[in-house]
Amino acid sequence: MLTFVYTARDPATGQKVKAQVQADNEASASKLIQKEGLAPLEIKVLSDNSNNPISKFRNRITTKDKVIFSRQMSTLINAGLPLVQSLRNVATQTPNKAFKIVINKIITDVEGGKALSVALAKHPMVFNDVYVNMVAAGEVSGTLDKSLERIANQQEKDAEIASKIRGAMAYPAIVVLVMLGVVGFMVVKVMPQVETIYKDIPGATLPLITRILLAVSHFTSKFWWLILLFLILAIFATTRYARTGPGRDVVDRLKMTAWPFGPLFMKVYMARFARTGTTLVASGIPLIKMLEVVGRSINNVHVERSLKKATEKVKGGKSLADSLEGDPNFLPLVPNMLRIGEESGSLEDMLEKTADYYEKEVDNQIKAISTIIEPLLMVILGIVAFIVVAAVLLPIYGLAGKNVVG
Repeated sequence: MLTFVYTARDPATGQKVKAQVQADNEASASKLIQKEGLAPLEIKVLSDNSNNPISKFRNRITTKDKVIFSRQMSTLINAGLPLVQSLRNVATQTPNKAFKIVINKIITDVEGGKALSVALAKHPMVFNDVYVNMVAAGEVSGTLDKSLERIANQQEKDAEIASKIRGAMAYPAIVVLVMLGVVGFMVVKVMPQVETIYKDIPGATLPLITRILLAVSHFTSKFWWLILLFLILAIFATTRYARTGPGRDVVDRLKMTAWPFGPLFMKVYMARFARTGTTLVASGIPLIKMLEVVGRSINNVHVERSLKKATEKVKGGKSLADSLEGDPNFLPLVPNMLRIGEESGSLEDMLEKTADYYEKEVDNQIKAISTIIEPLLMVILGIVAFIVVAAVLLPIYGLAGKNVVG
């Protein structure tokens, strides 16, 4: 199926309309345009840059794009516009070309008689299970506009948490990179000069620490390509392993236990579970379906397995709180809050309060990590600097001492 850019005239108003349509050929595109009550003036095939890596990066569909899409759709549907017209209006206003193509494919499917949720499900890389299921629930209940608004709120919360985590990790990463750069320069450029000074002095012996760094310097200078190749292979192998089943088990377990980020990720998972659960329950998704969808959206295999086990227990007649009680992959507050919500008939409210609590805890944990990591990095940086400076200065002091004695 091809994407066509067309210019048409609206007979009712006389205005020109520019938009896109998905069709097998130009004749089919013309029929679809006429079906919308428009008179096509010009139809062109949209050039495809999907195989261009630069184009893919530039046209990457971001969370912000999806939030704007959800909010615009919610507003237009709430105002009484038909679904196809709302989609067409949003497509016209979307600056992201890749997203515009996706929206036009959705328009084609909806015009062909498919439900919006079914059309969205054909693009899983853009619209995840949570999105599709909430739209489906909104279609069934007649509250599609409210479902889309809840989705936008959910996406904004997720993006905010992800941004905070990236911010917490950025500072240590920058400090470590700078430290490695400085040490690399000292070892490769400065240390050989120290060796040159001592080379012509009879009986001069370099300190052990200097000899070790010189050995590193010589190896790095001669076999830098081998080190680079090893690093590339190590990164490639680690990345591939992390995508396998056993690899994901190890990585996701480390996320939950490794100091100091383990407590942070645990609170992120709890906040994500509660916030997504709130959104789905508010949209009228049944509890079993909610657990299945949330499990796939958590992005941690261990938490997902715990939710699968809990789902089976709920199917067997247990309450959700009892099903999660004592599970090592859930913090104790979660089942306690769920129990209150189930007993009082206010599960949605308790999930929302749990989400609010853990989102604040994520903020506090990030501040705590920053408080710990900053002085720790300064200490490590100081130790490394002391070792390098000692390796450079000790030979010089030793040479000066010999001259004084001589």
